[in-house]
Amino acid sequence: MKLSTKGRYGTRAMLDIALQTGSGPVPLKGIADRQQISKKYLEQFMGRLESDGLVRSIRGAGGGFVLARPADRITLLDIVTALEGPLALVDCIDHPKRCSRSPSCATRDLWGDMTAQMTDFLRSQTLADLCERQRSKELVGATAYEI
Repeated sequence: MKLSTKGRYGTRAMLDIALQTGSGPVPLKGIADRQQISKKYLEQFMGRLESDGLVRSIRGAGGGFVLARPADRITLLDIVTALEGPLALVDCIDHPKRCSRSPSCATRDLWGDMTAQMTDFLRSQTLADLCERQRSKELVGATAYEI
């Protein structure tokens, strides 16, 4: 499985908004600049994150995006499935009737187990956890420059 740029960039945009929490709405241009992502491309999927209840948009002067709920209540599974759809590695996991071999296929079981492990992992990771990782990396980077 390979995440699309939509999934990767959307996760980075969510991280950016989470890191700015408490500073008011985060303008899309600011996210685009900090994350080095085209503003036009961000616009294509921010609506999806909003419709899935992950962000809220604030219109007008001083507007932008805020998290729709606390970062510790948004999982990476929420973000990835909002942008990528179901995680199933193969169609027959979610739709076993599409393949006549599904009931007797050992490889389908393997793909199903892998899908379940990815799902469990992404469900166990919150946006708050990702913020913590990012802050740790920034601390390590700042320390490296001081030496």
